[in-house]
Amino acid sequence: MEKVALITGGARGIGRAIVEDLSRDHRVVFTWLSTEPDNSLVGDDLLAIQSDLTEAGQAEKVVDQVIDRFGQVDVIVNNAGLVRSTPKEDFRAEEHRAMLDLNLLAPAALLAAALPHLKRGASLVNISSMNAVLPPKDAVTYGASKAALNLWTRGMAKELGPSGIRVNAIAPGAINIPEAPRPEELTALFVKDTALGRAGTPEDIAKVVRFLASDAAGFVTGEVLGVTGGYRL
Repeated sequence: MEKVALITGGARGIGRAIVEDLSRDHRVVFTWLSTEPDNSLVGDDLLAIQSDLTEAGQAEKVVDQVIDRFGQVDVIVNNAGLVRSTPKEDFRAEEHRAMLDLNLLAPAALLAAALPHLKRGASLVNISSMNAVLPPKDAVTYGASKAALNLWTRGMAKELGPSGIRVNAIAPGAINIPEAPRPEELTALFVKDTALGRAGTPEDIAKVVRFLASDAAGFVTGEVLGVTGGYRL
């Protein structure tokens, strides 16, 4: 029986690449908030759900729809994320809370909602960031939210390990998103410090998600895997 994967933030960028990759041999549900998915992301084995996962009760509604449609959930990919500028001179609590709500608390809410349906062999993959250890200028709270996600990943791996449920994270390096390309000069700076001499693609991340979600990674849990092309080695 095909596995069922739930991906948050799956309409564009890295999330879309994950949806397209896993949908080759999984039944896939993905959430979106502001970017409505195009017609290529529809099908009998694909379900798109518009949801703001920072709102109370939304995680439960999403999981209920997954179970109603496919009867199970085997893989959860927490990809939806938010980065905002938070310069130290201008503290606005709502900007900080928005990142913590989506980058850390939404995955926790989704796990709590899905836990009664997760069986031995299930897998969670969290999309973190290299900024968890390399704090970005004027966006330190974003890096802190991802550092917290990394710790949450390891903690949940420890708690869920006895149930046979694995929890891992991926920390992407500089990834060029087609819908939101970086300025060429900024990309060049990242590439200069990357051992492989190129920027990453969403597909680079999707391939690693596939591995961590698969039985091939059956003895891998509690890891934060850098997929950076050797950034700052």
